[in-house]
Amino acid sequence: MWQPSSDIVLISDTRVVGIPVRENDEPLADVRGRLRVDERLADAAGAYAHLRSGLLARLERAERLLPDGFHLLIVEGYRPISTQRRYFEEYRDQLQATFPEMSPSEAYVAASRYVSPVEVAPHTAGAAVDLTLCASDGTEYDMGTQVNDNPEDSDGACYTQAPHITADARAHRKILAAALEPAGLVNYPTEWWHWSYGDRYWALATGQPAACYGPVELPA
Repeated sequence: MWQPSSDIVLISDTRVVGIPVRENDEPLADVRGRLRVDERLADAAGAYAHLRSGLLARLERAERLLPDGFHLLIVEGYRPISTQRRYFEEYRDQLQATFPEMSPSEAYVAASRYVSPVEVAPHTAGAAVDLTLCASDGTEYDMGTQVNDNPEDSDGACYTQAPHITADARAHRKILAAALEPAGLVNYPTEWWHWSYGDRYWALATGQPAACYGPVELPA
């Protein structure tokens, strides 16, 4: 199993879990019509295309920071709690089936490399976005893996700083970070495509005393 380096803090870490949430009640906003949105993970309710309004505004700022010919392509934003729980449990169970020597607690931590436990999941708060880069005609740039390739299938190439990706993929990841970081977003280092703002992981990474976005429901 591909393991993260010791300096990577996983989202299941007690330092993340222990951060409080001071909800600011910012609404979810529809990304469609404001940024490019891919439909590979589209759901009937359109949840995937929603983000907290403050995060969306930051992504629009990041879009303007990209070089000519580069655009953000949003793949997934908000996830209902039931969807997040299913994703996590399915991946955890897959790991336990593949690596039967794992204890339940080890499988829980290992699963958090790729899917957030529902208790701290930023997608359920509308605070996280999975995204990539595309050209003006919609062609996706080489980022080293596809969005949502897990650590096992990608041999760890999904990690943002993976050493064994091509020079082009590394350059494209740097372009993405150079736009998103000045806009205030932070990356989850086991997934190059996952960026967030306002959640517990963001609070830890930026030294904030609390998250400003907690779990939220998509309005009917």
